[in-house]
Amino acid sequence: MSWGYAVKQVSSYENSVLRLLHMLWSVLCFQRKHSVILIDTYSTKNFWYAYLTAQLARIKGMVYICILHGGNLPTRLKKSPKASHNLFNKALYNVAPSGYLIDQFLQQGYRDVRFIPNGFDVSEYSFKERKEVAPRLLWVRSFAEIYHPFLAIQVLEQLLETYPDAQLSMVGPLDNDVFPRCKAYVEKYQLPVHFTGKLSKKEWISLSTNFDMFLNTTNFDNTPMSLMEAAALGLPIVSTRVGGIPYLLEDQKHALLVKPRDVTEMLGAIKNIIEKPIDAYQRTLHARQLIEGFDWRKIKEKWIQVLNS
Repeated sequence: MSWGYAVKQVSSYENSVLRLLHMLWSVLCFQRKHSVILIDTYSTKNFWYAYLTAQLARIKGMVYICILHGGNLPTRLKKSPKASHNLFNKALYNVAPSGYLIDQFLQQGYRDVRFIPNGFDVSEYSFKERKEVAPRLLWVRSFAEIYHPFLAIQVLEQLLETYPDAQLSMVGPLDNDVFPRCKAYVEKYQLPVHFTGKLSKKEWISLSTNFDMFLNTTNFDNTPMSLMEAAALGLPIVSTRVGGIPYLLEDQKHALLVKPRDVTEMLGAIKNIIEKPIDAYQRTLHARQLIEGFDWRKIKEKWIQVLNS
């Protein structure tokens, strides 16, 4: 790396068994010259990858740091308390990207928790001023039940009653179980929804210039990168108020936050943005200012402090 650390990354295997075996083999071959193992830790089955990797690291007398991902990790702490204790209490640090996860881990008695937000190159995201807003909605996520994409379609359907020119573009891979249901509903009622499939970062940033609002419909979340990117781009944001999102964006200041699974409340927030575009524009300015603090050049200093310790 350009700031003084050599990093070996594993594993890129798509097959879950091969990926786990590669991770464990890499730990077995880990040389003493390496100072620390960084373990990405999730709440679903990948939690057990982290657990087994950490167990093997301890057997070899190696230091590891857990990097926490996923707004549903607090559920894992309660569901698997013994395994969680063995994994997290024996880590050098547990690095959390949100105040939400910090609070949840502290409540469960974990103390070696450090806050380091997800960093990215904010300069790659050009801020677009939107002092006038049209009902052009953008949604970016995977078509998984946890992200509740169907809510965006339901909201659009009702929005069309007031704004018949409303449209929705949904960006994300189309290989999840929820997508066929969404597609069938859109086709049945002939709704103006465009499914782009998975796009590169460059492609969806370019696409965003054609839209005036960003929807986030998730039921659980931590610190979604897509929300941070939307804020950097100057898109007025309407998001569900779940997990780490209220820790990231302040309601009425950076975005409009609504209850999950609530079509009526999300619809009202969208109409508020359309009818009060100057207020929405002021929120985008505050959001961009906030997100500039997540620039990688600032975040890396926090990592240097942790790694040097």
